[in-house]
Amino acid sequence: MPAQEPPYLAGLNPPQRDAVLTTDGPVLVLSGAGTGKTRVLITRLAHLIHARKAWPSQVLAVTFTNRAAREMRGRVGELIGAMADDFWLGTFHAIAARMLRRHAELVGLKSNFTILDADDQLRLIKQLIQADGIDEKRWPARMLLSAIERWKDRALRPEQVKSDPAAGLANGAMAKLYADYQARLITLNACDFGDLLAHLIRIFQDHPDVLAEWQQRFHYILVDEYQDTNVAQYLWLRLLAQTRRNLCVVGDEDQSIYGWRGAEIGNILEFSKHFPEAVTIRLEQNYRSTGHILAAASGLIARNQDRLGKTLWTEADAGVPVQVAGVWDGEEEARRIADEIEALQRAGRLLDSIAVLVRAGFQTREFEERFLTIGLAYRVVGGPRFYERQEVRDAVAYLRLVRSPEDDLAFERIVNVPKRGLGDASLRTLTVTARGLGISLMAAASRLIGTDELKPAARKALSNLVEDFNRWRAMADGLAPEELAETLLDESGYTAMWQADKSPDAPGRLENLKELVRALEEFDTLEAFLEHVALVSERAEDTETPQATIMTLHAAKGLEFDCVFLPGWEDGLFPSQRSMDENGTRGLEEERRLAYVGITRARVQAMITYAANRRIHGQWQSALPSRFLEDLPAEHLNRDQTAGMPAAFGGSSWNTRTTPSWGAPRGRAPMLDARATVIDVPHRPVADHAVGARVFHQKFGYGRVSAVEGDKLDIDFETSGRKKVMAGFVTAS
Repeated sequence: MPAQEPPYLAGLNPPQRDAVLTTDGPVLVLSGAGTGKTRVLITRLAHLIHARKAWPSQVLAVTFTNRAAREMRGRVGELIGAMADDFWLGTFHAIAARMLRRHAELVGLKSNFTILDADDQLRLIKQLIQADGIDEKRWPARMLLSAIERWKDRALRPEQVKSDPAAGLANGAMAKLYADYQARLITLNACDFGDLLAHLIRIFQDHPDVLAEWQQRFHYILVDEYQDTNVAQYLWLRLLAQTRRNLCVVGDEDQSIYGWRGAEIGNILEFSKHFPEAVTIRLEQNYRSTGHILAAASGLIARNQDRLGKTLWTEADAGVPVQVAGVWDGEEEARRIADEIEALQRAGRLLDSIAVLVRAGFQTREFEERFLTIGLAYRVVGGPRFYERQEVRDAVAYLRLVRSPEDDLAFERIVNVPKRGLGDASLRTLTVTARGLGISLMAAASRLIGTDELKPAARKALSNLVEDFNRWRAMADGLAPEELAETLLDESGYTAMWQADKSPDAPGRLENLKELVRALEEFDTLEAFLEHVALVSERAEDTETPQATIMTLHAAKGLEFDCVFLPGWEDGLFPSQRSMDENGTRGLEEERRLAYVGITRARVQAMITYAANRRIHGQWQSALPSRFLEDLPAEHLNRDQTAGMPAAFGGSSWNTRTTPSWGAPRGRAPMLDARATVIDVPHRPVADHAVGARVFHQKFGYGRVSAVEGDKLDIDFETSGRKKVMAGFVTAS
């Protein structure tokens, strides 16, 4: 009698079965979006135990998030029972901490060492900067700490970084600062998250007997989301798998989107080079998306060079094409998407199954404002709502204090932001004075600066602050709200504080401040704006009512929704100009992978929008449609024919259809009105702008055409250098 097949193999397609049953030797499972990689991982874990390949305690399974680890443990427990608790299953950091505590003394630590959080790390690096006499204004602590963290991501010790370009920071003192930082951590019996793996790698390299012990323990190693690993994680895994070589990694190079935080796509691209005997298994049957969505995403990602390649397919029907729509500006974009969501609701689609995925955090404001205006329930996932973000709350506190000097809560929030040299003793004196006299903190500050209660430096700082607010208050009636905010943020040093901050989130905070200034343009008075913010902030969090989701593309990885909206597909915004400037082709390809992730979040319907204009600091700036739109196969798109848009935003290069806009479940897509604002935009045919012609652009001034590419022109401007612009936005000169 043939042996009965284990029930957990039922329902697996052939490549999934191969990924489960190919247990020995290195295995690379290339798992495309929506191809069931989690099921494969869980089934493989169960199979190793069922086939008596190993005991659970001899299997190491590594994930990137605690949520993924909990899900895997729970689901494998359904297959093999309580034995699932014995797996070494967890995040890189959790597993590494557990291992390091057994050998902490080998790197000068005790087993009860403390793991520092980000605030503790920053406080420690500031102490060392001050002790070494490094100018923190020129070399911000966050920037220097970030350099150390990147070195740890690459498993570099202090003595190995002297030739690294980042060693030149802080006037060449970075190697010493790194060494001092590590020495101080040892003194404190502490380590940071980067140390967990870095210390283990050092132990494994310096103590072969310890490495051999762990190699003997783990018979099989499984890794999820391998495309997101950094160099240190790769080295740690390679050392552990060196003897048995039973390493199975699951990932998708097309979804590698975390290069900015140290992920190295080369780990997955070169897996077969690192393990020449590796078996590569491709999971290509998609169980999530319709045919049009899958084909559009596949056509897009095929333009990338750094990929191993997969051909995704689905047994699902084609569904409706991906809709692409051009609008005039961001405000209209929010209105258009809100209207589409309401149409989906009327057609029976639940809000919980709808998501708006943005490239940058500042984009959420216009959607939040519009959704609140029409009463559309929503949640912001992966971050606070726009007006709840730290930098926005700080800026609003400044404005509140201009409007009302008695606002002590606002005063307390910004009195030392940015740093003004007001220590705890000075602030305590200020508070005691205010309470003793029954007056506001601002009034108490005005009194104290005329006395000797404070030290001269603190008195001077407080005097400058009081004078600043008096000046801003006097200016308030004569300036538009947005002009006042811009002046206040510049003169207070708040904008400069974030400009000097080199942490990864600083650019996003600056973008949010720009968006806040733009939001003020919509209000006639500062009072009206502050009242609006108060009402918006009052909205209670509702976890029971169905809500549309607003989140960034990075936060959306691993999630899926019936209907997905992808706004802001304009060059410079998406793909991000900063990413391209800093990383060149690698940056562009990572941005394209991010676009691929966005499209493949959609199960049934996807809509991409782009605006002809974005208003920055009160100035309208023309925008080019994202170059990614040209990568999408036309036969899988439903392109809006939008009245009143420049030819550049509705030209013949697009596949224009007369099929209706989508707003219902599959098979029932009612016609929705085209809602683009009709605006007369000056447009001159491309033929009028031959190479060598002198032209004028409202933003960049005069220049000469150096190249013509369809309806786009390369122009050498006299004062702005070479730019690529739409032909519809220049005139002959």
